[in-house]
Amino acid sequence: MASTETPPPSPPPPPPPVGEARPAYRDANVLRWLAAYTASLVGDSVYFVALAWSAQKVAGPTEIGLVMAMGALPRAVLMLGGGVVADRFGPRRVVLGSDTVRCLLILTVAAAIALSGPALWLLIATALVFSTVDAVFMPAVGALPPRITDADQLARVTGMRSLSIRLSQIAGPPIGGLAMGLGGAAAAFAVAGVLFAVSLPLLLAVRLRPLEPRDGQPRDGQPRDGQPRDGQPRDGQPRDGQPRDEQPCDEGQRGEGQQVEGRHVEEQPQAPAGSAWQDIVDGLRHIRRHPLLFPLVLVGAISELALTGTLNVGMVLLNDERGWGPSGYGFIISAFGAGAAASAALLTFVGWLPRGGLTMSATLLASCAGAASLALVPGLWAAVAVAAVTGLSAGVFGSLNNTLVQTETDPAYLGRVTSVVMLTAVGVAPLTYPLVGAAIGAWGATSVFVGSGAFAAVAVVVALASDAVRRAELPRKSKAQA
Repeated sequence: MASTETPPPSPPPPPPPVGEARPAYRDANVLRWLAAYTASLVGDSVYFVALAWSAQKVAGPTEIGLVMAMGALPRAVLMLGGGVVADRFGPRRVVLGSDTVRCLLILTVAAAIALSGPALWLLIATALVFSTVDAVFMPAVGALPPRITDADQLARVTGMRSLSIRLSQIAGPPIGGLAMGLGGAAAAFAVAGVLFAVSLPLLLAVRLRPLEPRDGQPRDGQPRDGQPRDGQPRDGQPRDGQPRDEQPCDEGQRGEGQQVEGRHVEEQPQAPAGSAWQDIVDGLRHIRRHPLLFPLVLVGAISELALTGTLNVGMVLLNDERGWGPSGYGFIISAFGAGAAASAALLTFVGWLPRGGLTMSATLLASCAGAASLALVPGLWAAVAVAAVTGLSAGVFGSLNNTLVQTETDPAYLGRVTSVVMLTAVGVAPLTYPLVGAAIGAWGATSVFVGSGAFAAVAVVVALASDAVRRAELPRKSKAQA
């Protein structure tokens, strides 16, 4: 007798294997962003050469210091506000707007100098306005990488960005010097303005991808670390979790700012949910309450404060103390730069390192030991070798720290978190330069280098004391791929 039982349903077929995403260094969208970023960075370098040499021609040492201070102070003071602007209006719109202002400003200055020559008031005003715009530009450009690539490609993009920075540091000053030599200050400012102009069409061609909330983020847009104000989602985040600067687009519909491939990159400015100061406080609170972001940002800040002044001003004074001469200084700095470039190339092509948090801590420890050892080695070539290893380890540490910060930051806070990180690097750390010089004058280079390495090692202790850092891993596959 035949059985009347219904056979159990067959299990669903396994999902098709997911292929690997295209590496970031082969992604045309990322390469357009990288070309724009590189042109802008080289323009920055040319601008600073033009500004410094123009000031030297029309002013004395005190006035030159005033001009350069105007090029740094507003950026440091306004950096946190720049992060709020990036989060409110979308980083792509802010980058395009600020780069346009920089381009028009520098080309106008070039024309003014060509007509009437450089003047101290003009240089001070230029430095003041440029630095103010930079305070908006830098957090926005730092918040763009998560919007142009998948999470598992962020390490590669960070490496590519580091290579771009190294290239600009190598190429910018000679280009600025050549322009000054051939056509004077007006030509140098004009070259910088043209480079900013080159970046604009490339940025316009960059496509943004929707940013999903972080794992565990509620779909109503509420950040993981606190309650929204007045019963509303924090920072104007829509309740469906869609980032504020990207709206869904019906397939086949296109409008201003829309892109093909099912993505829409319209960045709609939102009515602020509160004051700018409240937004800054919210950003700091987001960092403080996040179990991984807080130690990552703290570790980065301690390492910058401990090592930046020593590896810049201190290296000059150490070289003078040892009598290695200008060529010796050049060899040491070049070796450090080569090591940092090698680390950037490693991350660009490898794209992932195991045990991200522990690897970050280990390379930071190697950087601390290297910084201390620079003043302990007996000869120039030993110092060159130590500098290369220090640059390599510092580059890996910085790239891993930056990648982990970007992958862990909730989309609504990317600009503000980036502004906090950059504030330490470009605003606070340079303030240690005179302190390092005074300390070396009082106690000698060896004591200061060893002390700086020991101070930086505190950051290693902070990292290893955090269970979240010890367990942190770089993403290997984005949600879109899964």
